[in-house]
Amino acid sequence: MSINQGMMTSNTDMWATPQYFFNQLKEEFNFTLDVCAVPDNAKCDKYFTPEQDGLLQDWNEPFVWMNPPYGNPEHPCKTNCKKKKCVERGYHIEHYVSGIIDWMQKAYEESQKWGNTIVCLVPARTDNTWWHRYAMKGEVRLVEGRLKFNDGKGTAPFPSAVIIFGSKAKQNTLIAM
Repeated sequence: MSINQGMMTSNTDMWATPQYFFNQLKEEFNFTLDVCAVPDNAKCDKYFTPEQDGLLQDWNEPFVWMNPPYGNPEHPCKTNCKKKKCVERGYHIEHYVSGIIDWMQKAYEESQKWGNTIVCLVPARTDNTWWHRYAMKGEVRLVEGRLKFNDGKGTAPFPSAVIIFGSKAKQNTLIAM
């Protein structure tokens, strides 16, 4: 694996938010809804699971937390699909699988719709389309160093950023954390 591949890839797109990091942001924002959670890692009393699909829900809460799946979207496989990802995982997909671009679009649009504040923990992938389409419309806070996800069991193979949309965001501002 090349250095660049190692920096931008991992075996999962689910990265449980480090509690210490969330607590710092919760002091500032007092979150009431976690839109991307499973019961084991939910950061708020009110949260959406993958089965509830946060992309299909209204995010009408004053302060919303989002640590979305970090992967790219996938379109259904065609007959005789030979995608590397399908070969590696051993199966093909039959329906659209959302990716980080879908979550960032939803976060931005919900902040515009409700006038609330949505705080997103994402990889700092400034070369990606979703970053330029959506992240650049909010306040950008670059995280110093690499976060330790999943209860500190390993350092992320990528830098992180906090993107803030909505009423509390200092739009078009870049801040070091």
